[in-house]
Amino acid sequence: MKVKSSIKRRCKNCKIVIRRGVKRVICLTKRHTQKQG
Repeated sequence: MKVKSSIKRRCKNCKIVIRRGVKRVICLTKRHTQKQG
């Protein structure tokens, strides 16, 4: 999980979701997982 100020999709499997007011990228590739903080 990376915490970044601006998050982007890194591949076609990445999805941007908002959970509890936090933007996240979830992906099958674990190293693409990010959240905005």
